[in-house]
Amino acid sequence: MNRYVAPDWPNAALLTIDVQRDFALQGAPAEIPGTAEAAPRMGRLAGAFRRAGRPILHVVRLYLPDGSNADLCRREALERGERIALPGSDGAELLDELKPSPATRLDAGRLLAGGLQELATDEWAMHKPRWGAFYLTPLEEHLQGLGVNTVVVCGCNFPNCPRTTVYEASERDFRVVLVADAVSGLYERGAEELARIGVGLHGYEECVDAVLGAVVRRPV
Repeated sequence: MNRYVAPDWPNAALLTIDVQRDFALQGAPAEIPGTAEAAPRMGRLAGAFRRAGRPILHVVRLYLPDGSNADLCRREALERGERIALPGSDGAELLDELKPSPATRLDAGRLLAGGLQELATDEWAMHKPRWGAFYLTPLEEHLQGLGVNTVVVCGCNFPNCPRTTVYEASERDFRVVLVADAVSGLYERGAEELARIGVGLHGYEECVDAVLGAVVRRPV
């Protein structure tokens, strides 16, 4: 990787994408295979970023029961009565592996209003209205305010929301890492296409070592 796209770990933030019960648990209404299996690795990533004092953004979906805030392709199903990531429901909550505390719950009203919900020190939740985490959200401004130039992405269902988020981050000149073994739905051609635009594809252990190592190397 060249010097323009190589991760700058001391200035990295972790983005977790749609790691919610309705998308991950076995038998859930919108289960994405592989998400629950990858969740422990996502949890270890989040733990490393917490120990390093680096920012974490948990990006989530919340669908109103009438489908009015959903992607066009999902509105009809919601209008028919399907309930997916319903605001305030247990199914909309983050998986336990990612929570900074077992008692953590999402503030659906705040998130749907476009605000960031602080979950812990340097850790927030944020709602996204469409596939990508940067579309009509405060994410870019928030990351810039934190001095972040590198985003590390993990989460649920690579072909949709993680991939869109990666491309949005790249076109905003963030350095981007996709944690290949901490995202569900990754496939070979998609990984090859990301590599061609300078996205780093790393395993979670490598990312854990890198973000913690950056703390050790940081000047005092």
